Amino acid sequence: MSTNHLTRAQLRELFLFADLTDAQLDWIADTGELVAYPSGAAVSVEGEPAEYFFVLLSGTLSMVRTVRGDEVETTRTDQRGVYSGAIQFYLGDQVDQQYPATVRAVTDCEFLALPVAEFAAKFRQWFSMAVHLLDGMFVGFRNTQELIAQRERLLALGKLTAGLTHELNNPAAAAVRASETLRERFAGMRHKLAMLADGRFDGEQLHELTILQEKFVGRIATAEPLTPMQESDLEDELGEWLDEREVPGGWDLAPVFVGAGLTTGDLDDIAEAVEPGFFEPALRWLAYTVETENLLSEIKDSTTRISKLVNAAKMYSQLDRSPHQETDLHEGLKATLIMMAGKIPPGVRVVKDFDRTLPRVPAYPAELNQVWTNLIDNALDAMGDVGTLTIRTGRDGDSALVEVVDTGPGVPEELRRRVFEPFFTTKGVGRGTGLGLDVSWRVITNRHGGDLQVYSEPGDTRFQVRLPLHAPDRLDATEETTSAHDG
Repeated sequence: MSTNHLTRAQLRELFLFADLTDAQLDWIADTGELVAYPSGAAVSVEGEPAEYFFVLLSGTLSMVRTVRGDEVETTRTDQRGVYSGAIQFYLGDQVDQQYPATVRAVTDCEFLALPVAEFAAKFRQWFSMAVHLLDGMFVGFRNTQELIAQRERLLALGKLTAGLTHELNNPAAAAVRASETLRERFAGMRHKLAMLADGRFDGEQLHELTILQEKFVGRIATAEPLTPMQESDLEDELGEWLDEREVPGGWDLAPVFVGAGLTTGDLDDIAEAVEPGFFEPALRWLAYTVETENLLSEIKDSTTRISKLVNAAKMYSQLDRSPHQETDLHEGLKATLIMMAGKIPPGVRVVKDFDRTLPRVPAYPAELNQVWTNLIDNALDAMGDVGTLTIRTGRDGDSALVEVVDTGPGVPEELRRRVFEPFFTTKGVGRGTGLGLDVSWRVITNRHGGDLQVYSEPGDTRFQVRLPLHAPDRLDATEETTSAHDG
């Protein structure tokens, strides 16, 4: 390390200091240190506390960033006066002052090193207006981004809530209707049973009827599904059979018995079990039994559907799970599709092409679900009311691959390079904030050490997410800023 100072004339040759006053240049010369680094030495290390603002005086430097454990060179330069290190020193404690990249000396290099604390104080004193403008721009941008991101999340939550409410309403309404009808059927069953058991009906016949009742109930669960044509033919057959025996409302009873898998042979068994005068009450009592069983099955199906939707919402939100865990990507994708079911138009076909051999991946599942939501939402917007949405998973080397594919008009090449920029959107005014894909990119790349890319042509737009199958050595909790700066 050399302690020799630069002269005013030497400092004025550097573009950063060209317009400073003599007093300011004297302070720079007295405070800054001339630091020499041999070829291959590290000047600053990514992630370590940022203590110095470096200005290159001679030699060639290389700036690298760590991406998924590999170093990627972002800049190599020998331009005198380029700067690196604590490049946001003027923001003080408003940001975490860490070196955003690793800088190495490619050849023997000499730097002017200004200590951050002292330089920040003088910089704010010399350029108070500029600092206020920079501070306002940084804080304003950050606050605006946070507010719009919150609004984006609230809008997404509102859409998902509306969709979930719609999905829950259907089975809930079905269960209510079935329970009301069930009340009526129980009342009818009690009435018919009272007629059968008023003392005029032989106990042995009643016993035979209960045996038939259990037989018919047991058959409901195993009844083969029928085509509409088969149902119509069997209903005609049973209706004619009941008409021949002058059973009132026989055509109303026929669909009930057909739905339970009963035939004219079963009705013959009923006629043989009871006296002719009790045939019609016995028939209706058994019909009530069949209807009751069907209604109970309907209520069970509806409440099971509600339970599955609640479980899907629970899976989507990850409320009861640790933030980072070994995750089955398919669970999150299926939960997201269920949550967004209300937004998927009838004309859009959903194809799930899942590779079930894909292992669990280390991830933040709640954040991944937000990514899936953004990508699926964009795909649906692109297609409109008609198209095919394909969700595909697979393995790509050491990464898990998730593709969200739509058959929309595609993203033009000139816009494709900008889709992950903050606030950039291809949607109409008021329809998008331009943060969905930016947030998705940061979640995948910074939080998970993965990769998010888009490939598009008319009729085939693919957003490809790659996630490492093994946890990277380092996961960034926040987005790092800045790489190389030159004049």
